[in-house]
Amino acid sequence: MSPEMIKALGAIQAKLNAPKNQTNKFGGYDYRSCEDVLQAVKPLLAETHAVLRLNDELVLIGDRYYVKATATIDVNGESVSATAYAREADAKKGMDASQVTGATSSYARKYALNGLFCIDDNKDADTDENTIMRRAAQKQEQRPAAKPETDAATNVSQSTVNPPICADCGCEIENHGERSAQEMARRAKSKFGRVLCIDCARDEQARLEAGA
Repeated sequence: MSPEMIKALGAIQAKLNAPKNQTNKFGGYDYRSCEDVLQAVKPLLAETHAVLRLNDELVLIGDRYYVKATATIDVNGESVSATAYAREADAKKGMDASQVTGATSSYARKYALNGLFCIDDNKDADTDENTIMRRAAQKQEQRPAAKPETDAATNVSQSTVNPPICADCGCEIENHGERSAQEMARRAKSKFGRVLCIDCARDEQARLEAGA
């Protein structure tokens, strides 16, 4: 990596502040979207004379489609990239197929940007849950993005993807008390046959108990 790239990328990573302007109505927590990150980084790109490119590729892994998003920064002819994957949900309430793909693309792009600019997804620092999530996020950022695989091919489920996604509502699964998001996803997968957030898991349990 050239000195020019190190200087530009380092300056952006040091100055970038992307607030969590969105609220998840299912989980009751705040989060940042891809658009929030882009809005925050554009002035810094102009300041450092850098160019950001985002590209998507739809890849078939086993019998499921994933969106592979790549975020690339160009400085004086040199490029550095980060890649992230997101799996399309089987269905998402209130969305048609094209909207599901668009939402998945935005999700994958956000995590590619997170990797490129070293953005974490911590909650407020005055909660116990934040400590757990911060450690998990730091571990994720310290290792390279891994190519996700399907349950049928490798017995690796969506519950191992960080962060896991609810198969019913398409929301990110959050930590719950002392249980990590991954543990919550694994428990739902074992009990219901698919990864569910806590709200959808409760709905599914109620449906099963009602004999629907």
